[in-house]
Amino acid sequence: MTQLLVRGATFAAVGDRGDISGVRGGGQVEGLFVRDARHLSRWQLTVDGAVPEVLKPVGEGDTARCVLVPRGGRQEPPAYTLWREQVVGDSSFVESVRITGNRPTATTVRLALTVDADFTDQFELRSDHRTYVKAGAVRSRQVLDDGIEFGYRRGEWRSCTTITADPAPEAVEETGTGARRLVWTLELAPHGAAELLLRVVARPHGDRHAVRVPSSPAAVSGELRAAEEEFMEGVAFPTAWPELAAACVRGLSDLAALQVPARGPDGEGLRVPAGGAPWFLTLLGRDALLTSLFALPYRPQLAAATLPALAATQATADSASPVAQPGKIVHEVRHGELAHFGQVPYGRYYGSVDATPLFLVLLGAYTERTGDAALARRLERHARAAVGWMLDHGGLTARGYLVYRADEGGLANQNWKDSPGAICRADGTRPSGAVMAAGAQGYAYDALRRTAWLARTVWDDGTYAALLEQAAADLRDRFQRDFWLPEQGFPALALDGDGHRIDALASDAGHLLWSGLLDKEYGEAVGRRLLEPDFFSGWGVRTLAAGQAAYHPLSYHRGSVWPHDNALITLGLARYGLHDEARAVARGLVDAAASAGHRLPEVLAGYGRDTHPEPVPYPHACVRESRSAAAPLALLTAVGGA
Repeated sequence: MTQLLVRGATFAAVGDRGDISGVRGGGQVEGLFVRDARHLSRWQLTVDGAVPEVLKPVGEGDTARCVLVPRGGRQEPPAYTLWREQVVGDSSFVESVRITGNRPTATTVRLALTVDADFTDQFELRSDHRTYVKAGAVRSRQVLDDGIEFGYRRGEWRSCTTITADPAPEAVEETGTGARRLVWTLELAPHGAAELLLRVVARPHGDRHAVRVPSSPAAVSGELRAAEEEFMEGVAFPTAWPELAAACVRGLSDLAALQVPARGPDGEGLRVPAGGAPWFLTLLGRDALLTSLFALPYRPQLAAATLPALAATQATADSASPVAQPGKIVHEVRHGELAHFGQVPYGRYYGSVDATPLFLVLLGAYTERTGDAALARRLERHARAAVGWMLDHGGLTARGYLVYRADEGGLANQNWKDSPGAICRADGTRPSGAVMAAGAQGYAYDALRRTAWLARTVWDDGTYAALLEQAAADLRDRFQRDFWLPEQGFPALALDGDGHRIDALASDAGHLLWSGLLDKEYGEAVGRRLLEPDFFSGWGVRTLAAGQAAYHPLSYHRGSVWPHDNALITLGLARYGLHDEARAVARGLVDAAASAGHRLPEVLAGYGRDTHPEPVPYPHACVRESRSAAAPLALLTAVGGA
């Protein structure tokens, strides 16, 4: 197993002895990553020519600590013990290696560290077996007085990784593989000790900010703790429900680390919630918006940063991407080499049908919650453009609903369930052509209403407000007529391009409660249905009700349990007065968190609690994900400390 160390746009994944193996492919990729590139691909320690044994493996936490000993047997106790301690900072990685002698005589230790930086783009390391041509790419290695610097260039692309040590290595050896081996000979006095301090600084392409080289792991750990404490200051945790309080504390701790740099409309520096580690440590529109909405009553500064960051990346008429239309809010922003050269479409990718209405929902909610109208005035132009997209390119005027079509080379599905087979009928068949996803219509309804309120109270435009209020009312009337499945007493997952209902019973119906799209009678019926055993696993509401042919407990979106999905459902249940049901879902999630150190993962398997007394992990979930980290805060809003 690998351990993740995360700080902003930087993360390291190390093995149980603190090494980075350099293995490519698979789900457990090790390395130091900054802005979508791997800046350390090997970091392997040997002592006296051999890999040491693990006495205590790396455990969880923001500091990776392990204890190692040289290989030996019971009849020959180890001559020395190695204590490794590692942390990540902003574009940096720091390790201390302390060697303590265990004998009453002097001991000589030959220590070597094999290092390399392959600068591989994250998309090359995913398990989809894709390959990318990188013509003209050149790697370089320059020996320094106290270490080595690895460089990479391809056309105008430049990046480098600098490794320094104190004390300096006595030699830097070639390995025949491109990696280099740093070597030290350390003399230990009887029962004496020696320490080695290693610092890594990554300089990705286009990142010109000055990197402060951390002095030690302890110094970085102190900075991380101080940042977490500041981020949590003033939040009132529920004393009557300690498990929920612990989940909120863990979530806020993760949110403090999961913030990446971004720019606002005037170039101002911001820090916004990232999607999650390891693969989505970047700005994802939908994820940042939902995270900010969940945290709004407790940490409104997340919304205050997310909104201008997304306004700055809002599509204009000049956008080249086929799914970038004027007024649309970005789905994903990437900074890596493949995005830079257009080999993946995600540099600024707009394949999301719901980020745009969620932008408007958050802007209205932030203004109402904080009373700060300045941001709504500043972003009025962006908000009106977002409404314009919904009415025009989004499809509300022409089709009556927000519509998307599969993007060749990008995402087939562009709602929150964006895996290829996520939108399906109960029998598992997929629609072709245009799709009108139910949840997105709820977001659009809420966006129209909230923007109408902004127009009336902040922008002093009653005519525009009335137009949006009428559009929202019409959408609500249409939806209940077109989406409702009378035989099931439940809304369809989506409509296809011909207006036919896609009849899978899915958790998206709970998002309609959160948005307030359904009439009270329909909403109450939907809320109670979501708590029946085929939907509710005991840990949360499944994305797809069991018993349907399309259901699979280990499918990404067709039977799994997503904490953020359930947070929205819980807020929706509370909105419709279904407080017992809201508490039941909240308890399931809190219990699931308690079984994993009070941290909610991105997604859980859909197996029921009645047959599996512990929640079953989903095999490829992000371990630290911003929406899941913020989900306990949404539960606190919905049910309090009950």
